[in-house]
Amino acid sequence: MSVPKNKKHINENEPKLKGTFISVMLLGGFLVVSWIGAFLLFISRGI
Repeated sequence: MSVPKNKKHINENEPKLKGTFISVMLLGGFLVVSWIGAFLLFISRGI
C-alpha cells in the first residue's frame, strides 16, 4: 500500500497572501475614492 502524503507539509510551502490582499484592497480603495472625487468635482463645476 502507498503511504498518503501529509497535506500539512504542502500547505507550509504556500506563500501567505494576507499582506498582498490588504495592499490590493487599499490600492483599489484609493482608485475608487479618486474616481468618485473626480466625478464629484466634474458635477460640481456644472459641466
